[in-house]
Amino acid sequence: MRVALFIPCFIDTFFPEVGIATLELLERVGCQVVYPPNQTCCGQPLGNSGCQADARAAETLFVQNFADFDYIVSPSGSCVHHVRDHLTAAPDDDARARVRTNTYELVEFLHDVLNIRDFPWAEFPHKVGLHNSCGTLRRLNHASSSELNLPFFSKPLDLLQGVKGIEFAAPQRPDECCGFGGTFCVTEEPVSARMGYDKVRDHAGAGAEYIVSADMSCLMHQKGCAERLGLPLKFIHIAQILNGAKA
Repeated sequence: MRVALFIPCFIDTFFPEVGIATLELLERVGCQVVYPPNQTCCGQPLGNSGCQADARAAETLFVQNFADFDYIVSPSGSCVHHVRDHLTAAPDDDARARVRTNTYELVEFLHDVLNIRDFPWAEFPHKVGLHNSCGTLRRLNHASSSELNLPFFSKPLDLLQGVKGIEFAAPQRPDECCGFGGTFCVTEEPVSARMGYDKVRDHAGAGAEYIVSADMSCLMHQKGCAERLGLPLKFIHIAQILNGAKA
């Protein structure tokens, strides 16, 4: 299967190891991965700030880079959410429609498209707390939301259960927002920080050694909160665990 790899700008800048793990993981499961070298931002920061029209150049370039691929995969739920639901500043044509339809977040691609549940090369003998970001939970359908009376399911847990040695911590409020919220953490810093403190304390209280997520932006925010509180938590992207990361 030929797959285009979309690496968000903040992962490229701050967490390149997550991009590398995503590439290696996709190749491990048999994908032919192509990285369009001219890709930049998908336009999400502008969209988050209410400046959707100003994202036109970034979104148009994004469409040009990825229009010829049937599968576009990214290790960032928030960016995929933007492409799927808010990529409206680029010209309204068939290319934009294809890109919006063909863009997948890594977990849903592995779970729903490739139908993979076992990662025999991976072993992670640690207790982890799973963080589902608001966008992956409520827009990408990663898992059932606790506020809805629906049968429980979790695509990230389905994948992580295929990793040898892993244990799971159960925070009291698993679906609560961590406070990152894109530009919200800048415009509403005190509220954002308090939400982050509550989140990492909840995971620490449940006995988590690591917090794992499909959204590195949320993990970046929580890492800062944990460090300020002096909590001995570690943070890791799900792609790294599934690719066989060693602690």
